[in-house]
Amino acid sequence: MFQAHVKVGRGVVKPIRNAVVAGQFYPGSEKNLRTQIEECFLEKRGYGKIPVVQKIRGNLKGLVVPHAGFVYSGAIASHAYGRLAEQGFAETFIILGPNHTGMGSGVSVMTEGAWKTPLGAVSLDETLAQSIATGIVDQDPSAHTYEHSIEVQLPFLQYLGQGRPFEFVPICMMMQDYEAVQEVGAILVKAIQRSKKRIVLVASSDFSHAGFNYRSTPPSGMRVDKYATEQDALAIKDILSLDPQQLIETVERHTITMCGSGPVAAMLLVAKKLGGTTAELLKYGTSYDVHPDSSCVGYGAIAVS
Repeated sequence: MFQAHVKVGRGVVKPIRNAVVAGQFYPGSEKNLRTQIEECFLEKRGYGKIPVVQKIRGNLKGLVVPHAGFVYSGAIASHAYGRLAEQGFAETFIILGPNHTGMGSGVSVMTEGAWKTPLGAVSLDETLAQSIATGIVDQDPSAHTYEHSIEVQLPFLQYLGQGRPFEFVPICMMMQDYEAVQEVGAILVKAIQRSKKRIVLVASSDFSHAGFNYRSTPPSGMRVDKYATEQDALAIKDILSLDPQQLIETVERHTITMCGSGPVAAMLLVAKKLGGTTAELLKYGTSYDVHPDSSCVGYGAIAVS
């Protein structure tokens, strides 16, 4: 999925990661991708309008955003990106996602090059990424080769940016215990504090994976989406309380099949250290809303300021 020696602005030659799930999780052509993103904002579960980025006027620290196929979770994600537009764009986004593939190190950052989507290439913030590649965070591009959770956030940011230059840092977390969360959080806080840029963290996570296709079966007689919603309410309560440690404990105690509890907890820890004081649930929904079935996945959009 990687190509070497590709020009990324100003004639600079960098390695580039090609899109892995274009044509699967979202359309593979620029025109169709822009159309679907707009549909995500405008559909009945969505933000309700096409957002316009405002001048920086808020204290947005981080977002929780789902990462399923846009037809299922894009409308929920649109609420997070609508809030980002309201608060003002960032120069750099640190995107933390879970590791679904099992490839690479326990916590992995990519430090060089750019990622490509149908909307163009987005450069890594190499200086920031290299400062994050320390301690528990390994410099390991292999973890990112086929991982979708970070990739699917980029088209929304590119669409929203409308040509505004921005960079990002991808961090893939296979290790999601609270000790790992603390170590990642401490590294990120130091790196962000040293940076002069406006940085927003994006924690990429779906919530419960419930029903026939997953290892989370609802009690007899309970519809699968109701079960997912009840499970997710427990985790969301801890997120809204800005309690990363309790979130990890709740997910473990109640066997909540939330794939990105570690990335969300790390984002909360960093946001609090940087002055975040409030979290708001912008929208919750499930795949059952789109396609009623014997299985479903929960999605939440949350903003931390």
